[in-house]
Amino acid sequence: MGGMKIDERCLPYAEEMKTCGYCAEGEYLAVFGIKICELPATKLYLFKEQSHRGRVIVASKLHVSEITALTDAERDAFFADVNRVANALHTVFHPTKINYGAYGDTGHHLHFHLVPKYSDEEFEWGGVFAMNPKRKFLSDPEYAELVAAIKAAL
Repeated sequence: MGGMKIDERCLPYAEEMKTCGYCAEGEYLAVFGIKICELPATKLYLFKEQSHRGRVIVASKLHVSEITALTDAERDAFFADVNRVANALHTVFHPTKINYGAYGDTGHHLHFHLVPKYSDEEFEWGGVFAMNPKRKFLSDPEYAELVAAIKAAL
């Protein structure tokens, strides 16, 4: 399933994994994201809605709902990848701050949204970011440019 590891911790979600954007990818991913690359413990996706320039999703290669389902080594590797991506976003986009969001109420796949925020932009500065404000979508060449810039900084 799209490079995701399957082990006994994933079995409760076996049916859900068939339509999980992070596991099945393809049409399910295309609804909201574009794959950038795989890192040691995660997969990195560009979020298509780009009201916050450079917004990405870092998803575990394991289909688990909670970070507590990871071993200490897996958790450390997950956060090492999150840190690596955050450094790349700072390098490429120079945000004032990156917000980190982990929800998963309706989709049980461990992932973090990394949302660059810019103090010189009014949209959502000083508040919680919207899950999908549906304000700004890019052209395919613009998406490709962002993907290439992030990849180069990793």
